[in-house]
Amino acid sequence: MELIIQNASCGYGTKNIIKDISVSVKSGEILCILGPNGVGKTTLFRTILGFLKLQSGEILLDKENIRTWSKKRLAKAISYVPQEHTPPFPFIVFDVVLMGRTAHLDMFASPSKKDKEIAEQAIDTLNISYLKNRIYTEISGGERQMVLIARSLAQQAQIMVMDEPTSNLDFGNQIRVLQQINNLASKGFGIIMTSHFPDHAFLCSTKAALMQKNDKFIVGNVDDVITEDNLKSAYGVNVKIISINVNGEIIKSVVPLLN
Repeated sequence: MELIIQNASCGYGTKNIIKDISVSVKSGEILCILGPNGVGKTTLFRTILGFLKLQSGEILLDKENIRTWSKKRLAKAISYVPQEHTPPFPFIVFDVVLMGRTAHLDMFASPSKKDKEIAEQAIDTLNISYLKNRIYTEISGGERQMVLIARSLAQQAQIMVMDEPTSNLDFGNQIRVLQQINNLASKGFGIIMTSHFPDHAFLCSTKAALMQKNDKFIVGNVDDVITEDNLKSAYGVNVKIISINVNGEIIKSVVPLLN
C-alpha cells in the first residue's frame, strides 16, 4: 500500500497554510517530518485524516483519490496516534485499545470476540500485557503512548499517522517508542511521524521531510534532507552533524552549537 500526497495545498477555509507539497510513503517505510512550530505539520495530518478539506492537489491511496471516501473507509486504511490523549472517563487499557476496532463495527454494535482477540494481539505485539487491566489515566506518559500505538495497531490500517509520538516522554521512553515504530515498519506498516528531534530521523526513518516557514519543503533520503545547512535554514540555529562508528554501523547525530 502506498500513500501519495501530490501537489497538495492545505489550510483552514480560504487561509492557506501549506502550498503545493508532494511526498509519499509506502508499506514498510517510515517518513519523519520535521520543522519549526507553525509550519503546518498538524494541518497536513488533519488533511490526510479527512478532518480538513484539501484546498488543491490530491491524496491517493494505492492510486485512488481518498477525497470522496467515507470517514469509516478512511479509518480502515489510515490510523492516527495523537501526541496526547486523555479520555473523559477512567477506562482500563484494554478498553482503550479495543476502541481501535470502532471503524470495523456497525452503528450501535458491540465488539465481537474477534475484535477483542485483535485488541489482545495488539497489546501483545507491543509487549504491554502487564498494563491490560490498569486504569489508562493512572499509567505513565510513556505507557500511555504505547497504549495509543496499540489502539492504532488494533485498527488494522496499513498506514499509521503519528503526531510527535515521543512528545513529553523521557529519554528512555522515547527510545522504546522509536524501537516499536521500527518494529511496526518491519511488519509492513507505512508510518508518517512528526518529531522535533532530527536525531529521530537518523534513528528510524526511511526518508525525511523538512518543512519551513517560507513554504520551502524538502523531502528525500534522510542524509540528503537532514544537513547542517538545511537545519540552520529551518530552525535558525547552528548545528554540527557527527558520525559515530558503532560495531561497523555508522550512526549520525545532530549536535547544537550554543556559541
